[in-house]
Amino acid sequence: MRLIKYFLIAAVFFISCNSAPDAPADDIITMRIPVSVKDSLILSIDKSPMDMIYFPEDYPKQKMITPNMPDPVARVIYSRPQKKGRVIFADSSAAGNGVQQYGQEWRLGANEATEIEFYQPVTITGKKIQPGRYIVYCVPYPDRWIIILNSNLYSWGLHIDKSKDLVEIELPIIKNDIEIEYFTMLFQYSTYGCELVMAWSNAKVVMPINFDRPGL
Repeated sequence: MRLIKYFLIAAVFFISCNSAPDAPADDIITMRIPVSVKDSLILSIDKSPMDMIYFPEDYPKQKMITPNMPDPVARVIYSRPQKKGRVIFADSSAAGNGVQQYGQEWRLGANEATEIEFYQPVTITGKKIQPGRYIVYCVPYPDRWIIILNSNLYSWGLHIDKSKDLVEIELPIIKNDIEIEYFTMLFQYSTYGCELVMAWSNAKVVMPINFDRPGL
């Protein structure tokens, strides 16, 4: 009898030690809710990824190292379409017409309107630009691009309100030595400030940005 008694006590102790405490009713309900992910949403991720560039380059990383560094000069937010073997710039009479016809407005990227922000006064080809955010679009021609700054923010694609155009900047075309697959924008240093380089397919333009910022 004594042996049986000890056995029963040990069994009760073992069961009580290995039993998890009762979970609150809300937690049990939460754990039982199935997670549903629509694979079609994953497959439909935009093929023209959004990008953001700064001048100076990698400004957010530099800011982490030097917290008291001054504001950047400029920032651009845009989406990067791919060439995918297509003719990008062409006259309307060309076979297939190309992706972007000469003489017609282009959003300078894909999807939402491309946006540029200046954090200080700058001068571009003699035109003074005040600090602020602008959408920027382009009218390409075989020998030049006309870059236009517009104040109609938060607009999609080419829903352009031309009454809000602020500045037109004419820039000559430079032919690339190689084909650029993704539309690409980047800033680079210059003796007068910086340059915004815009390139796609075999075409490239360089926009000179003059500003006063000692030490950059």
